[in-house]
Amino acid sequence: MTATKTNLSPTARVAFGAIGLVQVAFAFLAFWDLSHRDDDEVRGPKPAWVPVILVNWIGPAAYFLFGIRR
Repeated sequence: MTATKTNLSPTARVAFGAIGLVQVAFAFLAFWDLSHRDDDEVRGPKPAWVPVILVNWIGPAAYFLFGIRR
């Protein structure tokens, strides 16, 4: 199997890399917040939110929008 070269410009590669870093940071913040909240501040069981947060973009957004009791 040989490696294939992508046809992305260097600018596009940097942009995709930056988007990837933001996505990882968003998920990290959701996991950090989940681990530091009390059980009564989270809707549903905390372990159930772990696989949800792993869904790209949608999971962390769902946690911050619907998983935290306000």
